Amino acid sequence: MNPIRIALTKGRLEKTTIELFEKIGYNCDEVHNKGRKLILSVGGGQFEVVLAKAADVITYVEHGVCDLGVVGKDTILEKGTSFYELLDLGFGKCKFALACKNGYDFYHGYGAKTIATKYPNVTRTFFEGKDMDVRVIKIEGSVELAPLVGLSDGIVDIVETGSTLKANNLSVIEYVTDISARLIANIASLKLRKKEIEELVSKLEAEVK
Repeated sequence: MNPIRIALTKGRLEKTTIELFEKIGYNCDEVHNKGRKLILSVGGGQFEVVLAKAADVITYVEHGVCDLGVVGKDTILEKGTSFYELLDLGFGKCKFALACKNGYDFYHGYGAKTIATKYPNVTRTFFEGKDMDVRVIKIEGSVELAPLVGLSDGIVDIVETGSTLKANNLSVIEYVTDISARLIANIASLKLRKKEIEELVSKLEAEVK
Protein backbone atom coordinates (compact mmCIF):
# COMPACT_ATOMS: atom_id res chain seq x y z
CA MET A 1 0.00 0.00 0.00
CA ASN A 2 1.17 3.54 -0.71
CA PRO A 3 2.56 5.53 2.22
CA ILE A 4 0.25 7.96 3.99
CA ARG A 5 1.03 11.38 2.59
CA ILE A 6 1.19 14.30 5.03
CA ALA A 7 1.42 17.95 3.99
CA LEU A 8 3.41 20.07 6.43
CA THR A 9 3.55 23.84 6.68
CA LYS A 10 7.12 24.92 5.94
CA GLY A 11 9.10 26.58 8.72
CA ARG A 12 8.45 26.39 12.45
CA LEU A 13 5.40 24.12 12.22
CA GLU A 14 7.37 21.71 10.00
CA LYS A 15 10.27 21.62 12.48
CA THR A 16 8.07 21.03 15.53
CA THR A 17 5.95 18.42 13.73
CA ILE A 18 9.06 16.46 12.77
CA GLU A 19 10.29 16.63 16.38
CA LEU A 20 6.92 15.24 17.45
CA PHE A 21 7.13 12.41 14.90
CA GLU A 22 10.57 11.51 16.23
CA LYS A 23 9.25 11.44 19.80
CA ILE A 24 6.64 8.85 18.81
CA GLY A 25 9.28 6.68 17.18
CA TYR A 26 9.44 7.57 13.48
CA ASN A 27 12.75 8.04 11.66
CA CYS A 28 12.88 11.50 10.07
CA ASP A 29 16.50 11.60 8.87
CA GLU A 30 15.49 12.33 5.27
CA VAL A 31 13.65 15.47 6.38
CA HIS A 32 16.68 16.72 8.31
CA ASN A 33 18.83 16.20 5.22
CA LYS A 34 16.26 17.33 2.66
CA GLY A 35 18.29 19.85 0.69
CA ARG A 36 15.84 21.21 -1.89
CA LYS A 37 13.57 18.15 -1.94
CA LEU A 38 9.89 18.83 -1.28
CA ILE A 39 8.63 15.22 -0.91
CA LEU A 40 10.38 13.14 1.74
CA SER A 41 10.11 9.70 3.30
CA VAL A 42 9.42 9.32 7.03
CA GLY A 43 9.20 6.25 9.25
CA GLY A 44 10.95 3.88 6.85
CA GLY A 45 8.53 4.65 4.04
CA GLN A 46 5.38 4.44 6.18
CA PHE A 47 4.74 8.15 5.57
CA GLU A 48 5.53 10.63 2.83
CA VAL A 49 5.97 14.25 3.87
CA VAL A 50 5.10 17.07 1.45
CA LEU A 51 6.43 20.53 2.35
CA ALA A 52 4.16 23.42 1.37
CA LYS A 53 2.93 26.88 2.30
CA ALA A 54 0.13 26.95 4.87
CA ALA A 55 -2.75 27.71 2.49
CA ASP A 56 -1.50 25.04 0.07
CA VAL A 57 -1.52 22.40 2.83
CA ILE A 58 -5.29 22.82 3.00
CA THR A 59 -5.60 22.71 -0.80
CA TYR A 60 -3.62 19.45 -1.03
CA VAL A 61 -5.69 17.84 1.73
CA GLU A 62 -9.04 19.04 0.35
CA HIS A 63 -8.20 17.69 -3.13
CA GLY A 64 -7.05 14.34 -1.75
CA VAL A 65 -3.45 14.41 -2.98
CA CYS A 66 -2.43 14.38 0.68
CA ASP A 67 -4.21 12.25 3.28
CA LEU A 68 -3.26 14.44 6.23
CA GLY A 69 -1.93 17.92 6.90
CA VAL A 70 -0.50 19.99 9.73
CA VAL A 71 -1.53 23.64 9.60
CA GLY A 72 -2.29 26.52 11.93
CA LYS A 73 -5.85 27.14 13.10
CA ASP A 74 -5.53 30.64 11.60
CA THR A 75 -5.28 29.18 8.09
CA ILE A 76 -8.13 26.74 8.78
CA LEU A 77 -10.44 29.57 9.88
CA GLU A 78 -9.53 31.70 6.88
CA LYS A 79 -9.20 29.19 4.06
CA GLY A 80 -11.46 26.18 4.23
CA THR A 81 -13.69 23.56 5.79
CA SER A 82 -13.81 20.61 3.36
CA PHE A 83 -11.78 18.32 5.61
CA TYR A 84 -11.80 16.90 9.13
CA GLU A 85 -9.89 18.58 11.94
CA LEU A 86 -8.58 15.64 13.97
CA LEU A 87 -6.31 16.95 16.68
CA ASP A 88 -4.99 20.07 18.37
CA LEU A 89 -1.23 19.43 18.40
CA GLY A 90 -0.65 22.02 21.12
CA PHE A 91 2.24 23.94 19.55
CA GLY A 92 2.49 27.07 17.42
CA LYS A 93 0.33 28.85 19.99
CA CYS A 94 -0.70 32.47 19.49
CA LYS A 95 -3.89 34.52 19.28
CA PHE A 96 -5.92 36.51 16.81
CA ALA A 97 -6.41 39.99 18.25
CA LEU A 98 -8.15 43.25 17.44
CA ALA A 99 -5.73 46.13 17.98
CA CYS A 100 -5.65 49.89 17.39
CA LYS A 101 -3.57 52.96 18.20
CA ASN A 102 -2.92 53.60 21.88
CA GLY A 103 -5.65 55.73 23.41
CA TYR A 104 -8.13 55.24 20.54
CA ASP A 105 -11.64 54.36 21.73
CA PHE A 106 -12.44 51.75 19.08
CA TYR A 107 -16.03 51.01 20.13
CA HIS A 108 -17.02 54.68 20.47
CA GLY A 109 -19.41 56.17 17.91
CA TYR A 110 -21.85 54.73 15.41
CA GLY A 111 -20.08 54.91 12.06
CA ALA A 112 -18.72 51.79 10.36
CA LYS A 113 -15.13 51.08 11.36
CA THR A 114 -12.41 50.17 8.86
CA ILE A 115 -10.26 47.13 9.68
CA ALA A 116 -7.02 46.16 7.96
CA THR A 117 -6.07 42.47 8.03
CA LYS A 118 -4.49 39.55 6.23
CA TYR A 119 -7.51 37.51 7.34
CA PRO A 120 -10.73 39.05 5.91
CA ASN A 121 -12.91 35.99 6.54
CA VAL A 122 -11.87 35.69 10.19
CA THR A 123 -12.39 39.44 10.62
CA ARG A 124 -15.86 39.50 9.04
CA THR A 125 -16.98 36.51 11.12
CA PHE A 126 -15.75 38.16 14.33
CA PHE A 127 -17.60 41.42 13.72
CA GLU A 128 -20.73 39.68 12.43
CA GLY A 129 -20.85 37.99 15.83
CA LYS A 130 -20.97 41.47 17.36
CA ASP A 131 -23.58 42.73 14.83
CA MET A 132 -21.08 45.42 13.84
CA ASP A 133 -20.82 46.90 10.37
CA VAL A 134 -17.16 47.12 9.32
CA ARG A 135 -15.20 47.77 6.14
CA VAL A 136 -12.44 45.21 5.68
CA ILE A 137 -9.27 46.03 3.75
CA LYS A 138 -6.94 43.13 2.93
CA ILE A 139 -3.27 43.87 3.51
CA GLU A 140 -0.44 41.59 2.37
CA GLY A 141 2.42 43.15 4.31
CA SER A 142 2.72 44.67 7.80
CA VAL A 143 -0.84 45.36 8.90
CA GLU A 144 0.46 47.44 11.83
CA LEU A 145 1.16 50.24 9.36
CA ALA A 146 -2.50 50.70 8.36
CA PRO A 147 -3.81 52.54 11.46
CA LEU A 148 -0.59 54.56 11.73
CA VAL A 149 -1.06 56.12 8.28
CA GLY A 150 -4.84 56.51 8.64
CA LEU A 151 -5.92 53.67 6.36
CA SER A 152 -7.87 51.88 9.10
CA ASP A 153 -9.31 52.32 12.58
CA GLY A 154 -7.85 49.02 13.71
CA ILE A 155 -6.34 45.73 12.67
CA VAL A 156 -7.06 42.04 13.18
CA ASP A 157 -3.86 40.05 13.20
CA ILE A 158 -1.93 37.24 14.85
CA VAL A 159 -0.26 38.26 18.10
CA GLU A 160 2.46 36.20 19.78
CA THR A 161 4.41 38.43 22.18
CA GLY A 162 2.80 41.78 21.35
CA SER A 163 6.25 43.38 20.91
CA THR A 164 5.54 44.55 17.32
CA LEU A 165 2.31 46.23 18.44
CA LYS A 166 4.06 47.91 21.36
CA ALA A 167 6.92 49.15 19.16
CA ASN A 168 4.35 50.83 16.87
CA ASN A 169 2.21 52.40 19.63
CA LEU A 170 -0.62 49.93 19.14
CA SER A 171 -2.41 47.89 21.78
CA VAL A 172 -4.80 44.95 21.90
CA ILE A 173 -8.46 45.88 22.34
CA GLU A 174 -9.84 42.35 22.36
CA TYR A 175 -8.67 38.82 21.65
CA VAL A 176 -10.57 37.09 18.84
CA THR A 177 -9.57 33.44 19.28
CA ASP A 178 -6.70 31.14 20.22
CA ILE A 179 -4.55 29.56 17.52
CA SER A 180 -2.37 26.45 17.46
CA ALA A 181 -1.23 23.77 15.01
CA ARG A 182 -3.90 21.24 14.00
CA LEU A 183 -3.83 17.84 12.30
CA ILE A 184 -6.37 17.72 9.46
CA ALA A 185 -7.49 14.83 7.25
CA ASN A 186 -8.98 14.38 3.80
CA ILE A 187 -12.57 13.16 4.13
CA ALA A 188 -12.14 10.17 1.81
CA SER A 189 -8.76 9.21 3.28
CA LEU A 190 -10.26 9.06 6.75
CA LYS A 191 -12.67 6.38 5.53
CA LEU A 192 -10.28 4.46 3.27
CA ARG A 193 -7.28 4.48 5.64
CA LYS A 194 -9.16 4.72 8.92
CA LYS A 195 -7.05 2.19 10.85
CA GLU A 196 -3.67 3.70 9.87
CA ILE A 197 -4.78 7.25 10.56
CA GLU A 198 -6.38 6.36 13.90
CA GLU A 199 -3.17 4.60 14.93
CA LEU A 200 -1.13 7.73 14.19
CA VAL A 201 -3.64 10.01 15.95
CA SER A 202 -3.57 7.76 19.01
CA LYS A 203 0.25 8.00 19.22
CA LEU A 204 0.17 11.77 18.73
CA GLU A 205 -2.57 12.23 21.33
CA ALA A 206 -0.57 10.31 23.92
CA GLU A 207 2.44 12.56 23.30
CA VAL A 208 0.74 15.97 23.21
CA LYS A 209 -1.49 15.53 26.27
